[in-house]
Amino acid sequence: MIRKEEVFKIGVINKPHGIKGEVSLTFTDDIFDRVDCDYLVLMMDGILVPFFIEEYRFRSDDVVLMKFEGIDTAEKARMLTNVQVFFPKKYMEEQDEITSWNFFVGFKVDDVRHGDLGIVTDVDDTTLNVLFVIEKEGEELLLPAHEEFIVGVDRHNRILTVDIPEGLLD
Repeated sequence: MIRKEEVFKIGVINKPHGIKGEVSLTFTDDIFDRVDCDYLVLMMDGILVPFFIEEYRFRSDDVVLMKFEGIDTAEKARMLTNVQVFFPKKYMEEQDEITSWNFFVGFKVDDVRHGDLGIVTDVDDTTLNVLFVIEKEGEELLLPAHEEFIVGVDRHNRILTVDIPEGLLD
């Protein structure tokens, strides 16, 4: 069984494309094209289910036409409409280089001066500046996701150590 903390969201399926089971997928992260993994995880009725990729082709900068194994008709593809799509974190952890800010979802954030800031619950990339959404004791903190602030990454213990400039947390 795939658990929510083992994956991170990369997009949503819009609608079927054509009659052979292809779907249009709007993505926020093209990690599936950069990291070797032969499946994506879809949220089906509250359960995370792996779907193996047969083939895909980019339609635009944020839309890909995706064909999954076993989905070979428009009717089957229609069942995937508005389904959230996730990528397994374990394939990112095998990479030496971190290629997506989403990798840090679920990490505890420690600042060198202020201590525990909370857990990264989401990454907001809707603006020019990418932000970590950090939650601690029901409160939300938005922190710029900049390499210059990161002083350490403990992948095993899932801890992100940062050095936030004075005044940014006020």
